[in-house]
Amino acid sequence: MEILTLTLTGMANGGAALGRDAQGRVIFVPYAIPGEQVRVEVVENKGRFAQARLLELLQPAPERVRPRCPHFGVCSGCAFQHIAYPAQLAYKQAIVQDQLARIGGLAQVVVRPVMANPEPYEYRTAVDFSPTPAGGLGFWSAPAGEVIPIRECHIIRPELQALYQDVDLELPNLRKLSLRLGEESQLMALAVDDIEPPALNTDLPIAVAMVLPDGTAANLVGDNYLVQALHGREFRVSAGCFFYPSPPAGDMLIDVVLDYAALTGRETVLDAYCGVGALTAFLAEHAADVGAIEVNPDAVSDATVNLADMDDVTLYEGLVEEILPLLTLRPDVVVVDPPPAGLPKTVIEPLVAMAPGRIIYVSDDVATLARDAKHLARRGYRLVEVQPIDMYPQTFQVQTVALWARDA
Repeated sequence: MEILTLTLTGMANGGAALGRDAQGRVIFVPYAIPGEQVRVEVVENKGRFAQARLLELLQPAPERVRPRCPHFGVCSGCAFQHIAYPAQLAYKQAIVQDQLARIGGLAQVVVRPVMANPEPYEYRTAVDFSPTPAGGLGFWSAPAGEVIPIRECHIIRPELQALYQDVDLELPNLRKLSLRLGEESQLMALAVDDIEPPALNTDLPIAVAMVLPDGTAANLVGDNYLVQALHGREFRVSAGCFFYPSPPAGDMLIDVVLDYAALTGRETVLDAYCGVGALTAFLAEHAADVGAIEVNPDAVSDATVNLADMDDVTLYEGLVEEILPLLTLRPDVVVVDPPPAGLPKTVIEPLVAMAPGRIIYVSDDVATLARDAKHLARRGYRLVEVQPIDMYPQTFQVQTVALWARDA
């Protein structure tokens, strides 16, 4: 057993505070705060760095607060509940700057202060549960190494909390249960290993859908979609399709994207990874014409409905890396909102070949944003600035919108 006393000096991407031992080895300590003096136990030694467990808080940081959730420190969903909210925002800004410098090689980038979420608790309109070994529902616990049962969650909407308390399922092949809150209804989506939908009855006032292995949804009870609102506009969102989990933060994201796009009504815009067409709809209100690419068939169906009143939008169904080389349009502005894995080179190369004047990169994984930033910078694009948005309060995760301009 290796016990150390450390003074912590920084916050790492992933939510652990870090310090160094006498040999210069970096020690990562979850649930601690920079500036604190701590006593820790090394639980995993990797040579130049190690993971440690907090044993004793010798000198707390002034921004340390009492976590609201009784599961904090065991459930791995919230890494920052012990940090006062203004300090959470400051640490997230520093993480973005650090990742862009260390991974992207862009040390002089303007990273604006993180836009605060007006709802730092009870904000999520969607939540995913996994089955516990005992057959209940819960969240992943890194300390336990398994899914643990959860009595309450303080970052989901109260309506979802109440619904979760009423759910009683016996599906042996269940992989994930998702609960979503719409404008006037609720949806439960089941991801199971079976291909055939199970017979299901419910007394709950809720629609139930099954998410199939290909990502499409089959309705079991009621509709397989919800109506959700963003920036004053309603969108149809099928089970299994992404939608921004915090409506106020989603509204802020729309404002930032439109500000960076600086559209005058004459531009051609391409929205890659368009999902259900949320960003597309607002871009189309200010552009001459918009192309939008999406691979998920249900999301394409939703986008077709959501954009039906817009004549200047063309939808392309397929992988972005396969559609881009086939497009004849030459966009002035490209918006990309890729999965957490970021942009593959098979997307970056044809994207840069289009030579758009501006690229707006929306990301919820700052490490892959930084990696892709390095590739874009090498291909004639300059990172003008990054605006982080706190889409996920109490977690280490931070949403970013990055503006790129093509060098003259």
